[in-house]
Amino acid sequence: MAEQTSPLTALDYGNGNRDVMFAICILFILAVLFLPIPPILIDLGLAFSIALSVLILMVALWIQKPLDFSSFPTVLLIATMLRLSLNISTTRLILSNGNQGEYAAGGIIKGFAEFVMGGDFVIGVIVFIILVTVNFMVITKGAGRIAEVGARFTLDAIPGKQMAIDADLSAGLLDEKEAQIRRKELEQESSFFGSMDGASKFVRGDAIAGLIITAINIFGGIIIGVLRHDMELGEAADVFTKLSVGDGLVSQIPALVVSLAAGLLVSKGGNKGSADQAVLDQLANYPKALMVSSGLLAIFALTPGLPFFPFFLLASLLGATSYIIPKKRFELAEIKQNQELKEKEKQSEKHQDSIKNTLTVPEIELVFGKQLGAKLLLEKGEMEYRVSRMRKKFAKQYGFVIPEIKVSDDLSIDPRGYQVKIFGTTCASETVSLTNVIVIANSDQPPPVPYEQITEPAFGAKAWLIADIYVTELKHQGYQTIDPMSQILTHMSEVIRNNLSQLFSYKDMRILIDGLDKEYTRLVEEICPTHLTFSGLQAVFKLLLAERVSIRNLNLLLEAIAEFAPFSKRSEQIVEHVRSRLSQQICGEIVQDGQLKLLRLGSRWDKAFTDAIKRDARGEISEFQMAPVELEEFGNLAREKIQEFIDRGDMFAITTSPESRTYIRMIIERIFPTLPVLSNLEIARGLEVQILGSIAE
Repeated sequence: MAEQTSPLTALDYGNGNRDVMFAICILFILAVLFLPIPPILIDLGLAFSIALSVLILMVALWIQKPLDFSSFPTVLLIATMLRLSLNISTTRLILSNGNQGEYAAGGIIKGFAEFVMGGDFVIGVIVFIILVTVNFMVITKGAGRIAEVGARFTLDAIPGKQMAIDADLSAGLLDEKEAQIRRKELEQESSFFGSMDGASKFVRGDAIAGLIITAINIFGGIIIGVLRHDMELGEAADVFTKLSVGDGLVSQIPALVVSLAAGLLVSKGGNKGSADQAVLDQLANYPKALMVSSGLLAIFALTPGLPFFPFFLLASLLGATSYIIPKKRFELAEIKQNQELKEKEKQSEKHQDSIKNTLTVPEIELVFGKQLGAKLLLEKGEMEYRVSRMRKKFAKQYGFVIPEIKVSDDLSIDPRGYQVKIFGTTCASETVSLTNVIVIANSDQPPPVPYEQITEPAFGAKAWLIADIYVTELKHQGYQTIDPMSQILTHMSEVIRNNLSQLFSYKDMRILIDGLDKEYTRLVEEICPTHLTFSGLQAVFKLLLAERVSIRNLNLLLEAIAEFAPFSKRSEQIVEHVRSRLSQQICGEIVQDGQLKLLRLGSRWDKAFTDAIKRDARGEISEFQMAPVELEEFGNLAREKIQEFIDRGDMFAITTSPESRTYIRMIIERIFPTLPVLSNLEIARGLEVQILGSIAE
């Protein structure tokens, strides 16, 4: 069975022989210069020349950028050579057979002679001269100048563009493949504008050649008609002038079209998009200009002596356009905005449904029960504003920006409850009465309204739960009420304070360091990595934040670290030195009524903690050993004594020796998380100190 050739194979075969066909066409154009061509082929060639020029113009109109038609110089040379060869062939026919009448050079030349000249060769000569002048003096000259300047500036800009590509490649903004593509485009651009500079000379030479050939046809035809064919001078002038001018028009009209295409191509410049986008969109981009133009044309329409209809028609068109464009633009903007919103929603849903999203845990999350969420989420704007203020307050107080707080709801928790989560772990949970408010108990005297005694969740203080209908009455009597939203946000702020060290990330530390002055940046370079790693530096910050010590005074903090880091790499020891340097700041946050109130450690416990600290051969603390019974006893005694002063409303701190401070703090923070523990070296100078008492002498 015979093997059939597939269509693809045949197509490939045809494409593979295109070069041969193209070479044959070029040889045919050259042959036309020398071989006599019958009128029927002349008509076919002239029709093809006109069609080719129109095709070139249409391609020049629709390309997005000049480089998309990089073959234009080659196409222009072929089209010019085709017109000149046809011009020479028609010249041969006109001079040889002009005595036979208007059909001597074919039907197309005869048709142009009658249609354009109207049977009068004087009109034809004038039209021909005008076309040549427009083509030669206006379009060709302007396009040639644009091409010349464009080529010069393009070639001058090549080194800078090449350096930009290399810089982007070095910075990682481009890969090697993309860089090669951009270099190739740059090479094509330089070659294109250089070729266009030379191609513009083809158009100019074509115009000059057309003028000379037409003049030769007229005078040569008259001489041949009178001397060879015994024609009257007037008859010869009429016949040969019509044929010559008709031939010139057939050649110059395609030449004018191609010149226009060349001008459009080189004048496009850096504009992207087709010609209608580059020209019409920009002209119509200013409705006010259209409105003013419409008004001016309306004035012309009403001016006596000027025709009303054409000016009125154009004024109406411009006015309607100036009204429609902003309206259409607004509609398009709305459609685009809706599409963007839909796209964002799709991306959000896709992100929410992705498995990867389930692995992302928010740093801080506030979760509401169904009933509580339904009420508070109605006040979403107020909550967002207060959360924003809370984050600003934390940033100002502690020196870094806490993470964004995610607000969500969960049907699995109590409908009136809420949870505060840190990195997905529930750190606090509570229920809220939506119809009651809280009044903090500043004394043992309860308010004169029905109440329920409770413990306030944020600080553990005694409070009263009262129906919200009594809020106005209580405010008049001087009581401070706390609404459910304030209760939740206050509780959440305390949870955040207790977890500042967890929320301070390595990224936060790098942001703080990158924002330092140049001198302190050098100080950080001296500390890290010579004495500390950046992770070790972060550990120092975390230990300070764990005890609610602000790191806002970053310059002083870095100076203190630089002083002690060469002698010890242990974060705990560095922190103790830093705290002594920050004593003014630490004590300033505890001072009440100008006094620093302290609760001392009794001599018994001072000795017990000192003995429990074990040191190595170099004298550094190696471990802490205290019997669990003693630790429990100390905790019970400390709870009783501290609670006594808390109930009195005093703001105070516990003071102890520098070596024992860390271990005492570990015990106290489990009972009273917010109570500061100071060493004797952290008591700032110039403060009035009041000793409240001691924990078990």
